[in-house]
Amino acid sequence: MPREKVVRVWDEREVVYSPKRWRILKEKREKALEIMERLEQFEPHVYGSVARGDVRKDSDIDIVIPYKVPSFLIELSLEGIPFEKRRIVMATPWHLIKGHIEIDEETTITFPLVEPKDREIEFYKWGGMVDLWGLKTNLRVPGVNKKLILIVPTEKGHIEREVIGRESEVAKILGVSIDIVQERVKILTRRDSIGRTGIYLNEEVPDWMSFEEALKRIADRDPNVRKRVRESGGI
Repeated sequence: MPREKVVRVWDEREVVYSPKRWRILKEKREKALEIMERLEQFEPHVYGSVARGDVRKDSDIDIVIPYKVPSFLIELSLEGIPFEKRRIVMATPWHLIKGHIEIDEETTITFPLVEPKDREIEFYKWGGMVDLWGLKTNLRVPGVNKKLILIVPTEKGHIEREVIGRESEVAKILGVSIDIVQERVKILTRRDSIGRTGIYLNEEVPDWMSFEEALKRIADRDPNVRKRVRESGGI
């Protein structure tokens, strides 16, 4: 998907969904539900536009397991579903180390490979996240998109509000700390002005190797990864 720029045009506006948009949302949620039911024991959530409802045809289906789980248990639960790629990702040298299982070009399962910090879980709440029960009951939740626009679901579609200038209000609506709101505003406005600087770690895991073994090998050569692994008590 092309990079989306931060919007600073309106204070608030209402968006009414077309039948086509409702259909796209239904299809993406059904696809997410099929995978999440396999992962039910790990408390999976779908996050981002599929949780909020403001999907487009090219929107990704992002599923997250919010705590550390042995990767082989996740892969056993997905037995019979082919994977395209398995990756270890770390956005910056001080961010969470995550495993990614890419089911296809639009669907990814993310799970922490080290114990996540509270703010790192808040990142997903910032974008909006819905659990399995919420998905089954057609729940949509507020969250912020990559343009720094707060999406508040309505019966007809959603309300859009700018985040900049109402950070405290946004934190209350999302149930997150003001710190995560300020952090995301700073990161996204900086990215908007200078462009994306790249991901610190994005390494494919061979088919014959576990995520944990691959992470140990990376930690042996990378002091930043090794430090984060040690801080979390090991792999």
